[in-house]
Amino acid sequence: MTTPRAQQISISDTPYYHIMSRCVRRTFLCGTDDRTGQCFEHRRQWIEDRIRLLATLFSIDICSYAVMSNHYHIVVKIDPEPTKRWSFDDVIQRWLCLHKGPFLVQKYQKGELMEKAEMKVLSEIVDDWRLRLASISEFMQQLNQVIARQANTEESCTGRFWEGRYKSQPLLTEEALLTAMAYVDLNPIRAQMAKTPEGSKHTSIKERIKPTFNRERALVNNPDLNPYYLQRFPIKALAVFEGNIKQGGQDGILFGHNDYLTLVDTTGRIQRQDKRGAIPNTILPILQRLAIDPDEWLENTEKFEAIFYSRFYYQRNERNIA
Repeated sequence: MTTPRAQQISISDTPYYHIMSRCVRRTFLCGTDDRTGQCFEHRRQWIEDRIRLLATLFSIDICSYAVMSNHYHIVVKIDPEPTKRWSFDDVIQRWLCLHKGPFLVQKYQKGELMEKAEMKVLSEIVDDWRLRLASISEFMQQLNQVIARQANTEESCTGRFWEGRYKSQPLLTEEALLTAMAYVDLNPIRAQMAKTPEGSKHTSIKERIKPTFNRERALVNNPDLNPYYLQRFPIKALAVFEGNIKQGGQDGILFGHNDYLTLVDTTGRIQRQDKRGAIPNTILPILQRLAIDPDEWLENTEKFEAIFYSRFYYQRNERNIA
C-alpha cells in the first residue's frame, strides 16, 4: 500500500524534496514519438513555464529542475513562513489565479456588504487556501493535472498522461540537497541531449546562467491561469545560493554559486557506466567557458526580480504605446 503524502513530507525534518513525475508507460509524450514520428518537444516548455508560474504563486522555492522527453525532476524548498505575512487579499488574489472563487469570495471582491457570519466563513476559506499555497501536493496537482489536460486536448484523446503519482524524496542534509540538484541539472548530459550544462534546454542551470523566462509566452502556455491577478506578482527567481551561514536565518542554499557551477561541471565529466553521456574532458571548465565575472553574477542573481520583471513591463508598455 502506498504511503500518504502527508506522512512522506515533514517540514520539521527538512524543507527540501526531490520530486519526479514520469509519462505513462515511459513514452516520449514530451519528445518525439518513435512510433508515429510526431514531435511533442513544445510540451517541455509548457512544463517549465508552469513550474515557474506556480512557484511565483506558491510559497515554494525551486532549487533545480530538468524537463526531459518522458519525465521531469524538480528540487523544491517548502517555505510556509511567508504565507503568514501574506495579507487577506494577497491570499485571495493568488488563489484566484488558479481557481474561480466561490460566491462569498466573488461578493467580497465586488466590495458588497457582508454579514458577520459570511465573513467568518470567508476567513476559514482563506485560512485553508493559505495552507494549500505552501503544499507540495497542491503544487503538483496544479502542475500535473493541467499539463495532462492540455496534452489530451491537443491530441483529442482521453486517458492518463502521467505514470501514477509523483515521487517525492526528502533531502535531509546539505550534501543530499547538492547531490540531488547536480543530478537533476546533469540529466540532459547523461541522456546525451546536451554536451554542456549551459547548452541544455529546459533546465534550471541553463536558466541560472542565462535567464530566458518569457512571461508573455508562459501566459500563452497556461491559459487556465487568470492574467488579471497573475500580473500583480513578480516572477519569483530560482532559489539563491547564499554561500556562508548568515546571522538571522538561512533563506537560500548554503553553497556558493560559482562553486555549484564547478561542482556540476566536474561531476558531469565523470563517465558513469549506467549512463551514456558525459561532458568531454577536452572542453574548458565552465567558469572559463562562460567568462563569468563573480561580482556581476552575484548582482544579477540577487536582483533577478527587479531586472527581468521591470524589463517585461517596459517591453509590454512600449508595445501598448506603439
